[in-house]
Amino acid sequence: MTSANWASLENPRNKLFELGAKNLSDAELVSLLLGGGGQSALGLARDLLRRFDGLAGLFAADARHVARLPHIGPAKSAALAAMRELGHRQLYAKVENRDVLSCSEATREYLLARFRHCKSEIFSCIFLTNQHHILKLDEMFQGTIDCAAVYPREVVERSIAYNAAAVILAHNHPSGIAEPSQADIAITRKLRVALETIDVRVLDHLIVGSSQVVSLAERGLM
Repeated sequence: MTSANWASLENPRNKLFELGAKNLSDAELVSLLLGGGGQSALGLARDLLRRFDGLAGLFAADARHVARLPHIGPAKSAALAAMRELGHRQLYAKVENRDVLSCSEATREYLLARFRHCKSEIFSCIFLTNQHHILKLDEMFQGTIDCAAVYPREVVERSIAYNAAAVILAHNHPSGIAEPSQADIAITRKLRVALETIDVRVLDHLIVGSSQVVSLAERGLM
């Protein structure tokens, strides 16, 4: 490779077309979202990754907070948020219109990507048809760093509204540890009893940690 070619590859955009996106660093990829991959964008990308302790922290950050940072603004922050959401939707496409029980790994991959970096606990419900296809995923309750108040009546009402036949419960542990607590087991059983009154089955309760998703059904804790 000539010196001219090497110089060209110092620009992340050129490097992407020559070598492929997989050969770019996190900073180089982020720089392309921020403004084309020039040296100023590359420096800004490196600063952001340092500030948020890596790519996962950056994409978990609130877009409004990122927009207020020096040299970022709404446009660059929106580009980062859009990239994160596109990643989530790409993973969701793997389970959409499919039996979520037959593609359980894809379901867990999606939940892990969506919730593992959340700073507070978010309790979600995946409402399903008789064929276990997804009708809707709703983030229903949000709490502090280690607690979300869950109201069975609201889950029942939402199940009726969607005409759901079954539900999979899911929530994240901001601590990163996916082991179920006694409170997790208790609310699962409480919701199962409440939903039985309208003939809606609770198929599972998935707990999202930083690197794994634990199934209460597989643990025999339902």
